[in-house]
Amino acid sequence: MSPISLSEMEAVKLMNRLDTKYVTSMAHVRQVLLLATDQYFVQEIEGKRIAAYDTLYYDTPALEMYIEHHNRRLVRQKVRIRTYVGSPSHLSETGDLTFLEIKNKNNRGRTKKKRIEVRSQDVIASPSDSVNAFMQKRCRYSCEQLMPQLRTAFRRITLVSKQKNERLTIDFTLHWSNIRTGIEVQLEPLVIIELKRNGLTYSPMTDILRQLRIKPMKISKYCIGTALTNPDVKQNRFKQKIRKIQRILAHEDAN
Repeated sequence: MSPISLSEMEAVKLMNRLDTKYVTSMAHVRQVLLLATDQYFVQEIEGKRIAAYDTLYYDTPALEMYIEHHNRRLVRQKVRIRTYVGSPSHLSETGDLTFLEIKNKNNRGRTKKKRIEVRSQDVIASPSDSVNAFMQKRCRYSCEQLMPQLRTAFRRITLVSKQKNERLTIDFTLHWSNIRTGIEVQLEPLVIIELKRNGLTYSPMTDILRQLRIKPMKISKYCIGTALTNPDVKQNRFKQKIRKIQRILAHEDAN
């Protein structure tokens, strides 16, 4: 698969986009990549085509952002600090590129993301003037109202269509660690594929996934991870998704 550099990716940021997610297993990833070879570039950074991500999600003590998603509120928000492990930064204390990100979902299903580079994953606890200003402008909550809730680690392959009008991320080796409960869950065979487009333009990937019988599924890493690692949290509307994930993993084990 032909590579695309990080600088070339700047033209395909898609910070205001429509997202479609799919859930499958590692058994299908090779087939997806083989079928996509001629129609997609693969992101390559310093010779590496697989990147590691470390994300820390914040919420209120009452888990208001989680509950809003669970209750199917269309207009909602998520706050996270994401570290791109291995992507260099002169600002970060760890040397890895780290952003404070605010994700907003509107009632038309569009996701709009705003972010600023920060020094570490604890900037909410000890916010700088720039972090406070960013939160006041972009977030419904102040830093004082939020606390770390869930850490999510995974590895990612990023594809870009040769028309450069869409991106596709393939996330695997998912690992959740709940800050409040101390419970950890690893679902290494699980794969979450996310198609990101400016609008409902034609995507070769939808044909590929349909061919492999991989169907769309609305899923949030933060919400599913919270439901899996916090037995006391409200999760009735996520149980069907969790059962589907369990069936996917059971099918992987059987093969």
